[in-house]
This record gives sequence, structure tokens and C-alpha cells, in this order.
Amino acid sequence: MTSALTPQEAARGALRAGLPLADERHEGVAATADFIHSVITTLRELDFGDTPPAASYRAGTENVDATL
Repeated sequence: MTSALTPQEAARGALRAGLPLADERHEGVAATADFIHSVITTLRELDFGDTPPAASYRAGTENVDATL
């Protein structure tokens, strides 16, 4: 795993993207970016196997006659 993004790195990245941040937002943006990174890392570890893409799902075509 990579190290956490520092508030200064978040500020520099935002500035490079043309989004200058007020000083009081650096820490919050860094924490949010770290959280998003952790979620994406978790998703990349999942094995979806033969799961078809969501675009292939057709609502209303599932079997509704199942009994409990």
C-alpha cells in the first residue's frame, strides 16, 4: 500500500489541476483522497469472474414464479 497523501501533496495536486484550495481544506481533501484510494484498491482486488457487465442486465426478465 502507498503512504497516505499529505495535506501539502493534496494542495499541490489540486493546484496542478487548476483547483486552488484554501488552507483549511488541505487536510480534508487529503483524507477524502486517501479514502477513495482505499475503496478503489479494494475493488481492484475483487474477482468478478464471469459476472456480466451491468449493461447486459434486463429488468423484468427474471423469473418471478419462484416459491419460498
